[in-house]
Amino acid sequence: MLEGFSNASRIPELRRRLLFTAAMLVVYRVGVAIPTPGIDGQALSSFFDAASSTLFGWVNLFSGGALERFSIFALGIMPYISVAIILDLLKIGWPYLDELYKEGEAGRRKIAQYTRYGTVGLALVQGSMIAFSLEKIQAPGGGTVVYNPGFRFIAMTVITVTAGTMFVMWIGEQITERGVGNGISLIIMSGIIARLPSAIGTTVQFVREGEMSIFLLILILVVAFGVTAGIVYVESGQRRIPVQYARRVVGRRVYGGQASHLPLKVNTSGVIPPIFASSILVFPATLATFVPSLKWLSAYVTPGGTVYNIAYVALIIFFCYFYTAVTFNPVDVADNLKKYGGFIPGIRPGRSTAEYIDRVLSRITLGGAIYVSAVCVLPTILIQRFNVPFYFGGTALLIVVGVALDTVAQIETHLLSRNYEGFMRRGRVKAKGKG
Repeated sequence: MLEGFSNASRIPELRRRLLFTAAMLVVYRVGVAIPTPGIDGQALSSFFDAASSTLFGWVNLFSGGALERFSIFALGIMPYISVAIILDLLKIGWPYLDELYKEGEAGRRKIAQYTRYGTVGLALVQGSMIAFSLEKIQAPGGGTVVYNPGFRFIAMTVITVTAGTMFVMWIGEQITERGVGNGISLIIMSGIIARLPSAIGTTVQFVREGEMSIFLLILILVVAFGVTAGIVYVESGQRRIPVQYARRVVGRRVYGGQASHLPLKVNTSGVIPPIFASSILVFPATLATFVPSLKWLSAYVTPGGTVYNIAYVALIIFFCYFYTAVTFNPVDVADNLKKYGGFIPGIRPGRSTAEYIDRVLSRITLGGAIYVSAVCVLPTILIQRFNVPFYFGGTALLIVVGVALDTVAQIETHLLSRNYEGFMRRGRVKAKGKG
């Protein structure tokens, strides 16, 4: 792996992309540390300390501590993700959006523009809700967290956090275009990793004070290691459908005749389902927290609760199938195979091939959805059962490991395209599959 990083530094373009990605993430982390004016940071921190095991601790984890400080990036990237979900759902019943998705690069630019406009609108709404709610929050020691409540505070807060969200969105888009990896996913991953040193320090302090046993600490480490290893194993798994190409004679040359395979990932949707599911569940949970008449709902939508876990799993399964259907079209794959003389042994080309691929994809997507649900929910249940003093469950591990694997894969592609050895000395990270 060290040789892989050494090779990466030898390619000017890749080196520039890596440095640009690192610089943008540093800018994001600096912005997280800049507080929004008019907030009593100490009182707000005390409030979050008392609510660390509730929704606030969970949202604060994914914002990298921005919500706890109520920084200019307090809303983070969640408004952008929420709007992207809405547009994906609208595509099913709105032919205009469906046509845009099929127009290629021009259509994607138009959809990206709509997503930006929607992000501004949603950020204004969420910023207003948070600003009004901050004026009502009582710190544990008494008093409010806002120095001078009123219209001027609300207007300044809404403008500040909306501008912060747009800047974070711009950082993510710039990383995707000019850096390495998916910018939005890397921003979320950096926020999670940024909380890790604090979690380690808290755990060490609890062990020293006797509030956590060494046995429990070892158990947590074993669970974290096991979940991480399982994620790496499944994320690299594939179902390989054999494909045979017919021989074609063009002039004096013979084309085709070789055997290949169609790789289908066990988890085609990656880390998108838990991110989408989390962003959807944040909205009712936020309403239940800040609206007095909905206090009864907070018991059901708090992360770790039975109703929350059931809804979370249901949404994960839905988005696993939905995102797979959006990104992988069996009909198009079957048409391309037929166009280039490829066929699956024992399956008629065309419609029968599309139906066969769809049937196989549905089965492995079910397995992938169950795997993602288990990774996201089971560690969290164990952590809450043993009263672990921080939130770093399976969802966080899945995002961190999944994004890291995707980023390394992109770096590997750059290296191998220039005849460099990848990160693994004896070859690339190999996918496990079943022919």
